[in-house]
Amino acid sequence: MRRNKVFDFLFKKQYVIAGCLVLCAGVGMTALYSYNQKQEQERLEQQLAENEQYVVEETQMQDVSSVIPPKESVINRAVEDILPIEEGASMESDALEEGEEIILDESMLLEDMKVLVDGTSVIDAVDETTKNVSLTTPSLHFPTEEGLFWPMDGNVIMNYSMDATIYHATLDQYKYNPAIIIAGDVNNKVYSVAKGKIVEISQNEVTGTTVTVDLGDGYKAIYGQLKELNFDVGDYLESGHVIGYVSEPTKYYALEGSNLYFELQKDGKPIDPIAYFE
Repeated sequence: MRRNKVFDFLFKKQYVIAGCLVLCAGVGMTALYSYNQKQEQERLEQQLAENEQYVVEETQMQDVSSVIPPKESVINRAVEDILPIEEGASMESDALEEGEEIILDESMLLEDMKVLVDGTSVIDAVDETTKNVSLTTPSLHFPTEEGLFWPMDGNVIMNYSMDATIYHATLDQYKYNPAIIIAGDVNNKVYSVAKGKIVEISQNEVTGTTVTVDLGDGYKAIYGQLKELNFDVGDYLESGHVIGYVSEPTKYYALEGSNLYFELQKDGKPIDPIAYFE
């Protein structure tokens, strides 16, 4: 009888027990779902953080690459700043291309100067370039205190004369003479009167092959009636270098014979060279 009562009690409470089981199952599934959601959210947050870090690093790299020029550019610009500008060249031609902008503070500049390019630092490259430039582009100074080297052995048959006219035998007339005419034989050597740079080689119907040399300080030496030149435009000469040789005279000096035409200028105006010879 007691046993039946127990079964009756359990039978009446089965709905309660079933409800509790259902409730426990629901709570468990909710907890599991929340846990999975939390795990998924953490994974997404971690992935988002990694993506943001990647974007930041890419942006920084782009910013740096846009500000700091390539290593080769640093060397080239350092060298171009030192190399002399050729005659006729424009300073604007060496400027940055339109739209290009470089912004460097002192710390960035110092850091760039420490960068090695092919084993040579920027500073070393600039120093080496300076040495090379100093060797190939000597400074020009007119040696007024030393005097000029005679351009050729021979007698002066026509003197410089810009104050009064002198007689020109071939032309059979009196004319001003901005140079001295030194008699010589064909193939005689013609020497550089001083250190200088050849700035022009021209053909003139009066003086034939003519070489103009910049001596520095506004002085120029002009050699006419030449042939077989040993140098070209842009070459540097030392005093005593053989520039070329005496050629056959032009028709304007037929009676005077083979000779060297030598003119000395100061600021584009002829002056008497005799006063400057050794």
